[in-house]
Amino acid sequence: MKETFTIRPAQRQDAALIIFFIKELAVYEKLLPEVVATETTLEYWIFDQKKAEVVFAEENGSPVGFALYFHNFSTFQGRAGLYLEDIYIKPEFRKKGYGKALFRYLAKLAVDRGCGRFEWICLDWNQPSIEFYGSMGAVPMSDWTVHRLEGEKLQMLASEN
Repeated sequence: MKETFTIRPAQRQDAALIIFFIKELAVYEKLLPEVVATETTLEYWIFDQKKAEVVFAEENGSPVGFALYFHNFSTFQGRAGLYLEDIYIKPEFRKKGYGKALFRYLAKLAVDRGCGRFEWICLDWNQPSIEFYGSMGAVPMSDWTVHRLEGEKLQMLASEN
């Protein structure tokens, strides 16, 4: 049987499926204990507040991967960019072009929306992904370091006078 590959936008009723893929990715990245997202928080932030979007990669109608993305903004370019927060393809469906198809879908979306950039980050140890991104022409931004405030440190800064 020939596989049929499709990409479809997530719907509210997909919140459990989004959580499933987030946890699969977290296991791969050895970060599962950091996952605190719930179906309720995803429904609120993705579907009520519209702060992120999700698409699913499907083979023969069954979900095999996902991508979660949102818009950021470049002050230098004076326009929005598309930021890919997470992408994941189940291991048994890799090497079929599905990851590249998701990237192609998101690149087209960025172009169609007039975005100046399409960006994401990758863990330094994830050599297979780094090689995959390079094969598409992506270049690492070696002059930039991600900084983060979260949890207690974020709360402390927010409460300063």
